Amino acid sequence: MKTQRSARAGALAWLIALAIGTTALSALAAESQLTGVVNLNTATQEELQLLPGIGESRAKAVIEARKRKGGFQKVEDLLEVKGIGEAGLQKLRPHVTLEGKTTAHTN
Repeated sequence: MKTQRSARAGALAWLIALAIGTTALSALAAESQLTGVVNLNTATQEELQLLPGIGESRAKAVIEARKRKGGFQKVEDLLEVKGIGEAGLQKLRPHVTLEGKTTAHTN
């Protein structure tokens, strides 16, 4: 009886680890498929959602912050958006700009 429980517990732990690993790999793959940049001062909600970690509600929050500020002066201004911290900013930094056209697209 104990052997069966141990085997089940081991199998369950393995499945959980596999699911976590698969999710992490999917997130990394999604981020690596983004090429080009998103202009924080002109991007639409849909364009902002191309960025890693930016979903519908956070894209709306970026647009609201942009309106309040009259535009972003520096990329670090994203820290004022609820849900974007230092770690998120570091993931976003290579994919954003404050000038020029939005050229981002996914492969």
